[in-house]
Amino acid sequence: MWKTSLRIAIKALKVNKLRTGLALLGMTIGVAAVLTMFALGTGAQQSVSSDVKSAGTTLITVRAGNFTRGGEESNIASGLGTASTLTPDDAEAIRAVPGVAHVSPVNRMRGWVEVGAQRNYGEVYGTGTDYPKIYDWTLEKGRFFRKGEVEDADPVAIIGTSVRDALFPDTNPIGETIAIHGQQLKIKGVFSATSEDQSKMVIVPFTTLQKMLGINYLQVIMVSSEEAGAASTVAAAITPLLRGRHHLDAAPKPAGESLGLGGLQSPGMGGGTPDDFTVKTQASEALTKGLNTSVAAFVLANMPQMDQVNLQEMSGTLSRAGQTMSALLAAIATISLLVGGIGIMNIMLVSVTERTREIGIRRAVGARSRDVLMQFLVEAGALGVVGGICGIAVGFLAALTITYTLDWQASVSFGAVVLAFGVAAATGIFFGFYPAHRASKLNPIDALRFE
Repeated sequence: MWKTSLRIAIKALKVNKLRTGLALLGMTIGVAAVLTMFALGTGAQQSVSSDVKSAGTTLITVRAGNFTRGGEESNIASGLGTASTLTPDDAEAIRAVPGVAHVSPVNRMRGWVEVGAQRNYGEVYGTGTDYPKIYDWTLEKGRFFRKGEVEDADPVAIIGTSVRDALFPDTNPIGETIAIHGQQLKIKGVFSATSEDQSKMVIVPFTTLQKMLGINYLQVIMVSSEEAGAASTVAAAITPLLRGRHHLDAAPKPAGESLGLGGLQSPGMGGGTPDDFTVKTQASEALTKGLNTSVAAFVLANMPQMDQVNLQEMSGTLSRAGQTMSALLAAIATISLLVGGIGIMNIMLVSVTERTREIGIRRAVGARSRDVLMQFLVEAGALGVVGGICGIAVGFLAALTITYTLDWQASVSFGAVVLAFGVAAATGIFFGFYPAHRASKLNPIDALRFE
């Protein structure tokens, strides 16, 4: 019966192609508008998440050594910036800490970047493959170096856009060679960063920079947490891990040494020597810059509470923004689908009126009311489904157009497609029910007399 009803519905819709096309157009526009708005909403959420991430709320910096201004008064070990207490194995161990998203070893130097007679002075960073993910960088050209190139200390480099403009203003730098510290490096990619200082950097594998500098330790380990606001919790877990790896808790505590606060220079609670490293979140870096150790320790002791407040504020703001976006989407979806549904109802009412005599003949030869009802419901549902498919295609096209023309990441999820398709079919059936019910209730005698 379903196959017969569908075949009759398709034949009936083909009788007046223009009217059917206009009804499909209304449904197509409605579904396309819904899908496009969902894509824009998803893109907005991704953009906000990216901005939060690039703002540094997930960053944790682990530095070799442990010294801040005023630290000597508290018998705190010195050497920040010149110590050699961090190793690549420490970075790998940090990856296992709960809440850690990305980890990258870091060594750095300042020097000349040369291309023939041209020279550009700037910072050279040796990193792991996760470094661009930590800062959410995008590559304008080429690619980032791979894990194998890091393990083999290959002579490859990634340059920032400012370096490219200075050394390769009129040429494509991919595949070209630059010289740093007497080492020839092949350019594999060009990255774009939100910070002007970062765009002036040259990135090489940390193993390559270690070989150039003749060292086997790390100056810094960069870590990013999975969630904004959880950085202090992750930092607090990194400190005991590194103390255990560096055997600091087993060493006797020097007589008269006082405990620090907030994980800046403090030994373990069970005693031992002070940390030979520092662990700071991005927020603690900003708040303790230039402060004496005692003041900085007090600030850091309250960082978990501050991060929790920031997390709650960000969650509340994002939640309110999401609710506003959802309300806007619901309003647009309702209006768009209402217009499309009214178009379907209109064409079905006209169809019932034009086919009144046909309905009478069907009833006279034995068709039941529910058979007539099913026939017209299938016809309305077919309009909704076909309009939904066309709307999904148009919605995808609109999302791609917005992405490429406005540089806005409008992504269409599978769930949004399924929802749009289901709503389109349901709209067709809902708005087609009244005309179908009206057709099923026609008196066969009156229908046969209809002219």
